[in-house]
Amino acid sequence: MRQIRYGEFTRELSHEQLSVSYGDLTPHAEYDADGKLIPYKPADLNLTPTNVMRLLTPYVSVRLMDQIRAVVPLALYLILFQLLILRQMVDDSALITAGLFAVIIGLMLFMEGLKLGLMPFGEEIGNKLPKKVTLPVVLSVTFLLGIGVTFAEPAIGALQAVGAIVDVNRAPYLWALLNQWSGVLVLVVGMGVGLAAVLGTVRFLNGWSLKPYIYLTLAPVLALTVWAMNDPELAKTLGLAWDCGAVTTGPVTVPLVLSLGIGIASAGGSGKSSLSGFGIVTLASLFPVLGVMGLSFFIAATVTPDEIITAAAAMTTTAEPAWYEKTPMAEVIGGVRAIVPLVLFLLLILKVVLREKVHEAGIVAYGLVLCVLGMMVFNIGLSYGLSKLGGQSGGIIPAAFTELQHIEESPLYLYEVGIGIALFFAWALGFGATLAEPALNALGITVENLTNGVFKKRLLLYAVSIGVGFGIATGVLKIIYDIPIGWLLLPGYAMALVLTFLASEEFVNVAWDSAGVTTGPVTVPLVLAMGLGFGNAVNAVEGFGILSMASIGPILTVLATGVWVQARARRSIAAKATSEAELETA
Repeated sequence: MRQIRYGEFTRELSHEQLSVSYGDLTPHAEYDADGKLIPYKPADLNLTPTNVMRLLTPYVSVRLMDQIRAVVPLALYLILFQLLILRQMVDDSALITAGLFAVIIGLMLFMEGLKLGLMPFGEEIGNKLPKKVTLPVVLSVTFLLGIGVTFAEPAIGALQAVGAIVDVNRAPYLWALLNQWSGVLVLVVGMGVGLAAVLGTVRFLNGWSLKPYIYLTLAPVLALTVWAMNDPELAKTLGLAWDCGAVTTGPVTVPLVLSLGIGIASAGGSGKSSLSGFGIVTLASLFPVLGVMGLSFFIAATVTPDEIITAAAAMTTTAEPAWYEKTPMAEVIGGVRAIVPLVLFLLLILKVVLREKVHEAGIVAYGLVLCVLGMMVFNIGLSYGLSKLGGQSGGIIPAAFTELQHIEESPLYLYEVGIGIALFFAWALGFGATLAEPALNALGITVENLTNGVFKKRLLLYAVSIGVGFGIATGVLKIIYDIPIGWLLLPGYAMALVLTFLASEEFVNVAWDSAGVTTGPVTVPLVLAMGLGFGNAVNAVEGFGILSMASIGPILTVLATGVWVQARARRSIAAKATSEAELETA
């Protein structure tokens, strides 16, 4: 090692450095005739188009690439699979391409607006609400916020858009939920999210374990599932009910509710544990299932299937819908309706309840405008791009193993080979989409830090992605063979309960929350449309249930991985203790 004098070292550090006086950088003070200081007013910036482009290019490109990485690989996978494996051309390719471009632009605007506009509201309210009002008011605001963020979820629009695909004659209660009761359905889902946010906040404040919450919530949900399985018509709504739990944990609900809950816990003097932020996503994906099941039971008790079919026939003979109910105006109005009421509610809480000003109002207003524009553009892209591509792929894939009238030379492969191709397609779609999910990567980094490197980020990514892949493949198998969704969910969640009991609190929190981060705004509409298109192609009653299987899959794989990591850690500690004892003996 070469030794150098300290003086030489400091000289090298100061090399090519120029010291500038602060006075040289500030304008000279000017005074008026009375000797008063004249306030300095900087000259207006004169930006040329080239300057503007140089400023905006890095800002836009980073955000644009995030969405391109989420959308383009999935779209290319679907298109190439359709062209190379199924040997079918993509219909309306120009329209689908334009729709996918709209999805990318819409998501870019929406996510940026969420960060600049909506998130500051949640953090501000979460930090200051407990200091100025009583706990019942805090919980009431949390409940209402849960409802508001549900209406603002991009995936909720995808769920409402599939109502027209369901055949009322084959599944009247399911049709009623998605058409006549669609507004109430979203409200019930929102109330489930609101209740989950309330209980999650209470759990934060008291530092309670997540395990009892899981046991107490799953017990009635599974009991109602068994009850619905005994009614042939109600059983057809189970797939939708469980899928509703998946669509609620998206890019609006998770960050807003979490920022509010953690802010409340911090202000309340609790939430000190690094794991205090986990668990609320789990509750937000279970309570909506309970709510949708309750709504379906209410419909079954008040309306007969024949009455629903008669009402549906009357709706088809009515006059043409108004201009604002047609695409693309319907998507534009839907985007405004999703965001603006939520913003007004948050502003009302901030101004009336907290009597606080909006900090950096200009930036917040800019973010809110981006949110609304992004939601409108995303909704249009969803209708013309993602949903159309997913439905088309789902309608063609069954040609690999069965005869379809609109596909020449179908079945394209032997039955067993075709089934294998369909399942591989579903598994690869789930695995690839999950691995590219930004929220999962963020969760992996957090988990690795919280477990001091015991649970590696890479291990979590693959555990969740493999679980989602097998979950979606199982969901496709359910549609092909018309397997009742209850027969898949009941043993799956029973196994999850056993693993929950065996795993430590840290792994339980991570595993149950990992199911929520896999259902993003791109994956949900794509998988929903694919499942419904698949169901129509094989003449299934309904194509729901794939998302619910995609949720239970990662729970099982992460819990199993957590139990394995715990066992390995215990063996390592035991071996270390044994070797130390032997050394002491020697």
